[in-house]
Amino acid sequence: MNIAVGTKNNTKVKAVKAVFHEAHYTIISSDVQPSVSKQPFSDEETLQGAIERATLAVCKQQAHIGIGLEGGVFIAQNGGIWLCNWGALVDRDGVVVVAGGARIPLPAEIGEQLRGGKELAEVMDEYANRRDVRSNEGAIGILTNGAIDRTTMYTHIVHLLKGQYEHQKKG
Repeated sequence: MNIAVGTKNNTKVKAVKAVFHEAHYTIISSDVQPSVSKQPFSDEETLQGAIERATLAVCKQQAHIGIGLEGGVFIAQNGGIWLCNWGALVDRDGVVVVAGGARIPLPAEIGEQLRGGKELAEVMDEYANRRDVRSNEGAIGILTNGAIDRTTMYTHIVHLLKGQYEHQKKG
């Protein structure tokens, strides 16, 4: 079975490979561009990005399943900005399964820069004084002092997607 992942980002592809073991599946990373902004700024926009990534990937690669993983931020009721992430699994028959993951508040200085129009990836590189945080531990890794990294965060979401999909298919 072919599974297309709607990104070339290694942390997200590794998460899919951790759940859909390559001995049983062929994993294909696919560079797709959802219509959402580069920095999704709500749960709804982030979820839309995940669904679009999955849909575009399954179509582009003519795969059995497409998986989209999207990171974003949202403004909480207290005005603080929080990290959010969503995943979607779409199959060629049109079944759509979604799941969300970890949510943590971002430090105020990061939130201010995001409100000013910067992308989280750019801000995190400056904040952590590192390069390409998004392809490594991610904001979640920096802000949890390494307790959980970006791949682990997305692996949890992919487990939720796979489990829901298997449950739907058996019924």
